[in-house]
Amino acid sequence: MHLRLIVPPDRSERVLDQLVTDPRATSIVRLPGAAHRPDGDVIECDVTREATSDILSWLKSQGLYDDGAVALSSVDSSPSRNAHAAEKAAPGAPDDAVIWDAVLDQAYNEASGSWVYYAFLTLATMIASVAVITDSSILVVGAMVVGPEFGVVAALAVGLFLRKGGLTRRSLSLLVRGFVLAIALTVLAALLARAVGWVDAGDVTAARPLTGFIWRPDRWSAVVAVLAGCAGVLSQTAGRGNALVGVFISVTTVPAAGDLALSLALWAPRQIGGSAAQLGINLAGMTVAGVVTLLLQRVVWRSYLRVKRKAGARVEA
Repeated sequence: MHLRLIVPPDRSERVLDQLVTDPRATSIVRLPGAAHRPDGDVIECDVTREATSDILSWLKSQGLYDDGAVALSSVDSSPSRNAHAAEKAAPGAPDDAVIWDAVLDQAYNEASGSWVYYAFLTLATMIASVAVITDSSILVVGAMVVGPEFGVVAALAVGLFLRKGGLTRRSLSLLVRGFVLAIALTVLAALLARAVGWVDAGDVTAARPLTGFIWRPDRWSAVVAVLAGCAGVLSQTAGRGNALVGVFISVTTVPAAGDLALSLALWAPRQIGGSAAQLGINLAGMTVAGVVTLLLQRVVWRSYLRVKRKAGARVEA
């Protein structure tokens, strides 16, 4: 990981000494007086992912979060000998380490909400409703991929796990507002389609061998939601965002919202209850699984570090 720091002049020497003496940091550069807003020295370095949380915690204790600035970015490749030496000095594997400050910052970003979030969720819900009408499994997958809701679900899990009440309320509120708006707009679109004769109640109540599972939740709905929640949170905490594509096409939140909107517009009471249950099961399952995954990551990582420290102490003795 690459750190770019703006350090107040009165703490610059202290921060520099701390980084230079830490074998898990390398490529350390200091630019005296180079920073403005805030004013201070710029210090840049590369640190192993396993050490990033420790170093960030120390920098926070020195007041850099309040009086300076901290920016964090991933280093895609660092083939130098110094980088390999720093990696060897840090116990564990990079993917196993969770950078909690980065996870929390990302969660706040996901929960901020924007018109793009509402637009993608609405478009995904409308695509899902067309998938129900045409009984198209391809369109169901397309709706899952377009749906942006998992980031907000992950933010909710982070808020619950770290006991951040503001983040929890913001994430939950965004989920509710997003799905209510998306379903409402899809209902309006479906009513318009019914008015011009494009759809009728039979399109929802007819046998749908490829998409009927959407409004018929069962035990496997909960299993898939839990597995998807675990995979999604792991991909974010381990810095493997590309894996989220697989998560998006593994859950049935957006398709259930599309089925619910269509069932409301064309009034299919049986499907309304089923699709609403499917939506609730998936959102709840992913959230609970996310919280449990974060808990296990913290417990396993701390236990691993404890064992490594004891082993190191025995070697030194």
